[in-house]
Amino acid sequence: MPKKFYVTTPIFYANASPHMGHAYAIVLADMIARFHREKGEDVYFLTGTDEHGIKNLRSSENAGKDVIQFLDEQAEKFRALAESLGSSHDQFIRTTDKKIHYPGATAMWEKLSTSGDIYKGEYEGLYCVGCENFKMEKDLVDGKCQDHNTEPERIRQENYFFRLSKYADCIKEAIEKGELSVIPESRKNEILSMLEGGLEDVSFSRPVKDLPLGIPVPGDATQTMYVWCDALTNYISALGYGSGDDQNLKKFWPADLHVIGKDILRFHAALWPGMLLSAGLALPKEILVHGLIMSDGRKMSKTIGNVIDPKDYLETYGMDAFRFYLAHEINPFEDGNFTDEKFKEAYNAYLVNGIGNLASRIMKMASSYLLEPVRINEEIKIPGYLEAFERHDIFSAIHAVSDFSAELDRIITEKTPFKLYKTDPEKAREIVSELVSSLASIARAIRPIMPTSAFVIESAIKENTALPPLFPRK
Repeated sequence: MPKKFYVTTPIFYANASPHMGHAYAIVLADMIARFHREKGEDVYFLTGTDEHGIKNLRSSENAGKDVIQFLDEQAEKFRALAESLGSSHDQFIRTTDKKIHYPGATAMWEKLSTSGDIYKGEYEGLYCVGCENFKMEKDLVDGKCQDHNTEPERIRQENYFFRLSKYADCIKEAIEKGELSVIPESRKNEILSMLEGGLEDVSFSRPVKDLPLGIPVPGDATQTMYVWCDALTNYISALGYGSGDDQNLKKFWPADLHVIGKDILRFHAALWPGMLLSAGLALPKEILVHGLIMSDGRKMSKTIGNVIDPKDYLETYGMDAFRFYLAHEINPFEDGNFTDEKFKEAYNAYLVNGIGNLASRIMKMASSYLLEPVRINEEIKIPGYLEAFERHDIFSAIHAVSDFSAELDRIITEKTPFKLYKTDPEKAREIVSELVSSLASIARAIRPIMPTSAFVIESAIKENTALPPLFPRK
């Protein structure tokens, strides 16, 4: 039986259109999913949309639309983005899905309640609608949320609470022992620092009069589940938790990898593990926390006017070129920069004049000189590639491919098989055969990153035919 691998993106908040950060999370998770499929593993890849909460409700009202119509339209935008990016996800979950998601969220609440970790209490505090989360005064800068630059609303409510404080030590121990791995190290240290001071119990519901858009609290129709309680459960509701059919849950849980942005680290590395421990479920194995996609060194913002639409680049350069840029120019463990100038520079240097030109040169010689197609094995000969991908370091993996491609160009320049063929065709065929074998290794290596280009190159190798330019000069 093949080894299983369960990977997820965060579910994306549906209040606004998809942006570059969403695109990066989808592509990053997809490349990892494809890599593990190439290893012969049984992969399940989940993505979707988070559709409850005050922010979604207000966005629908601002758009002048019925909330369900608004959410349907927004979910379709995220589906379309995933499709245009070549995402190979197995399921797209929506938290408004009453058949798939509601039973799991309800079952989770009931399990936490049975564990004695749900209680009723009164809370007064500052609530940021943008974060869907309560804030402390110390979290604010000039009285405003750092992430949304807005003043939180002061609210006083009687809500249900989750006894998260009970699990702080257990979560800390799991992270320190590597049972719950948080990468990179800087994010691990960040969450451990937060856990060091303990955790506060979490307000886990809202009055339905204030939040009608959400899942009702079991046994109390006056309260709606807190959006993060509901949303985090998607990772198991998607596998059938609470539905009566838990075959996928038994097969794929715990998650092997949650791919998330650094702005939601504490929800995934503190609140979610606390919920799982309370419910008696296994913790995820690993959380990969990627950085922000910046534009000209600044966080993308509609106010600043530096938001970049992935659609523009996908339409102009194609899916593979876009995915290549995200892999080659954005380190998953750090904040990355996306500019039009950098994109064009990378496109021309590494695709037009790099892999694309190399593949065309090699296959032109192969189709002209070789008497039959080269027999290829499945081994990837690129130094450092596999090791980098195994630790989710796609940045280093694709740079290893670029370096290997440059080395093949050097070999062609030094050995000039196109000249040698005139005087020693047998030796020239030997060199070209080796080049084709190395090109096949590149094609296999880029399958998770540029699947269409990989297929085109491999097809040409199998048929021993020349290749047109893979990446037209722009």
